Amino acid sequence: MIVELLIKAGLAGFVFFFVLNLAGFHTWVERKQSALIQDRIGANRAPIFGFRMLGMFHGMADVLKMFTKEDIVPDRADKTLHMLAPFFSVFFALVAFAAIPFGPPLVIGERVIDLQVAKIDAALLYVFAMLSLGVYGVILAGFASGNNYAIMGGLRATAQMISYEIALGIALVGVIMIHGTIDLGELVASQGKLLWGWLPMWGIVVQPVAFFIFVTAALAETKRLPFDLPEGESEIIGYFVEYSGMKFGMFFLTDFLETIVVASLATTIFFGGWQVPYLSPDGFHFPWGWEIPVNNLVYVLLGLASFSVKGLIFCFLFMQLRWTLPRFRYDQLMNLGWKGLFPIAVINLVVTAVVLVFLGEPN
Repeated sequence: MIVELLIKAGLAGFVFFFVLNLAGFHTWVERKQSALIQDRIGANRAPIFGFRMLGMFHGMADVLKMFTKEDIVPDRADKTLHMLAPFFSVFFALVAFAAIPFGPPLVIGERVIDLQVAKIDAALLYVFAMLSLGVYGVILAGFASGNNYAIMGGLRATAQMISYEIALGIALVGVIMIHGTIDLGELVASQGKLLWGWLPMWGIVVQPVAFFIFVTAALAETKRLPFDLPEGESEIIGYFVEYSGMKFGMFFLTDFLETIVVASLATTIFFGGWQVPYLSPDGFHFPWGWEIPVNNLVYVLLGLASFSVKGLIFCFLFMQLRWTLPRFRYDQLMNLGWKGLFPIAVINLVVTAVVLVFLGEPN
């Protein structure tokens, strides 16, 4: 029991350390990517002992500034809720990673270690429950600030997240129907099967429409451009207008954490997770007859690399969308969710059900 707890604690520490550092690295990547798109040099002014490292020290400078900046709480604010709101946002974004499998089982002697912090049968429901609870941080920030603009941002965020969660959930039901599980570990393993003997049965292959609905709705859940109506700097300033110091930094961090969660989920559900095409625990088995044996350690490392590369590609794609597309108007945002994604998701679900009834499960 103690060994199991130590293993789980080590996995949790590894995941949170990696995710938090990746979120910090995102700040530099986003600055440089926006600079490239806008034909600028980007952040490059923060040196340490004369070394600038292409501006990578700007993230460290931001953290130091936020920790040392004065924490201002408005007189009309509810001080307790004002303090808890950013904590809720970060906490629920972080614990969502606990159910995401990031690699194949690691075999050490006779012990098999699942590279997943929490083995949950209903892992998919758990992840979306945690992400849904994150809206409490946003709405509390708006109402606890005692500022009308902050309240408007909180209401926008609540309406937006509720609207897009429906289409997102319906889109995923098709994937669940095909693979027959909401356990993310089993879902990834099921995607390792081959369709027609050569095509990996990834979610993007069997549910392409659901994939585009998921990516669009999940981006709206993160409240980032072009769906950043709750912040709307040029309109209402946003739900965190009355926050400063590290409390503002926690909301800023949450944006990146939610982006990484969405990228991880898209990888897990639609791109095979840690699966590498034609790779089994004992090695590669290609459809044309070739076989390349590998040991368990190489198998695990290849799986970790596969998951990481796919997730980073999605993170890059989301940032590219952020600096390419303009912000929606609020009526356009609601119309896209209710009149666009929702009916398409329902139609996709019905078509999937009909195909499964008449043609059976893909094999």
